[in-house]
Amino acid sequence: MKFRAAIVQAGSVPFDTPATLAKVTSLTQEAAATGAELVVFPEAFVGGYPKGATFGASVGGRSAKGYEDFKRYFNGAIQVPGAETEQLAALAGQCNVHLVIGVIERDGGTLYCTVLFFSPQGEFLGKHRKVMPTFMERLVWGFGDGATLPVFDTPMGKLGAVICWENYMPLMRMAMYGKGIQIYCMPTADDREYWLATARHVALEGRCFVLSACQYLTRDAFPNDYDPVQGNAPGTILMRGGSAIVSPTGEVLAGPVYDQECILTAYLDLDDIVCGKFVFDVAGHYSRPDIFRLDVDERAKPPVKAERDPLREQHV
Repeated sequence: MKFRAAIVQAGSVPFDTPATLAKVTSLTQEAAATGAELVVFPEAFVGGYPKGATFGASVGGRSAKGYEDFKRYFNGAIQVPGAETEQLAALAGQCNVHLVIGVIERDGGTLYCTVLFFSPQGEFLGKHRKVMPTFMERLVWGFGDGATLPVFDTPMGKLGAVICWENYMPLMRMAMYGKGIQIYCMPTADDREYWLATARHVALEGRCFVLSACQYLTRDAFPNDYDPVQGNAPGTILMRGGSAIVSPTGEVLAGPVYDQECILTAYLDLDDIVCGKFVFDVAGHYSRPDIFRLDVDERAKPPVKAERDPLREQHV
């Protein structure tokens, strides 16, 4: 199986979800026009990644402006499923692509950093919620549980996603390898030089294709009253990209590209995975389950669960 994949490196329109979705539409159409059958967007593309924001928080304290900042961020998030997921599903169907995209999901009063998956048939396949927000992200995002760790069996191979610094959680990676992931999407906000080494390590370790997507985002994309710690000069780069596509042997097939918006494409051949696993299969012949074992709890963990008495209901 051989197909063309695309990564979109661009910036969202912060605090303007309709405008961001319009940009997603245009960029997905552009990527599909290259012949891509898979299109991957960065972390938190819809809803935005608030790079440099403090939300007025300090240990033991919150500011009035911080509350207003969070309210604006919260209002830009989307419900899953909802009107926006219907729009994205229709887009995937119209462009005949698998679409993988990072969003900020609103569920009750909590936000989650989530990746959504859509099929070329215009179906919403499912989602992965980031299980461990990184450092200050914990101020504004909740924690996902094991119920959203999917790997989808698609015609192009087994497709899944691990978000940003989840990729530094060895057991998280092993859980995905155990599911047989072949197309390992890595939406991220980490634009530092070493991130390519992380992508190459994951590709070699999992003997899978890694598609790392990061935004290119500048200060002038934000409203005037946004006050990032990086400064307010309009051209200040808040995220510089660095997106890349890596083969199961660690070869960089496309990228990394910095300091500009772009669409990266490469042909992925699943036979390369077969050859790679002949030598090293971390969840197979190289695993030593007689010594090491990983147990993964994939049950949903709702904070409130109502237990009903069926006998009582019969008499109501």
